[in-house]
Amino acid sequence: MKTLLFAVLLCGFISTAAQAQKSEIFAPSGKAIKGFDPVAFFTEGMAVKGQDSLSYDWKGAKWMFATRKNMEQFKSEPTRFAPQYGGYCAYGTSGGYKAPTQTETWTIVNDKLYFNYNKKVKENWTKDQSALIEKADILWPQIKEKP
Repeated sequence: MKTLLFAVLLCGFISTAAQAQKSEIFAPSGKAIKGFDPVAFFTEGMAVKGQDSLSYDWKGAKWMFATRKNMEQFKSEPTRFAPQYGGYCAYGTSGGYKAPTQTETWTIVNDKLYFNYNKKVKENWTKDQSALIEKADILWPQIKEKP
């Protein structure tokens, strides 16, 4: 329980950027998931930077893609490829907070993409993933509306 409280506090308060997040999508500089191709996590099994020339606006953020095919796949099923909780920290969401994420913390669980604040938080999240996802799924509808 102390670990969860620490991670929630860390995810929720470590950065003023986290407190300032108003968008439903974590999009530093307007680019969702820092400009990485969301489809590539599923098809390539790794983080692939998107191209400025291949972008699509969805939910107030610019989504970038490495290939036209990936962009078309996303356009046809954005909720399938977009990260859960708008790309905010999955662990933080389970504690009721929007927190920024690092791209290298990505995980796919049950065909859904998740990110975490940093690698240490990801380690803690991984220990009880199912329960934390269940909790975050319940909390996200209220959290996404909050600044």
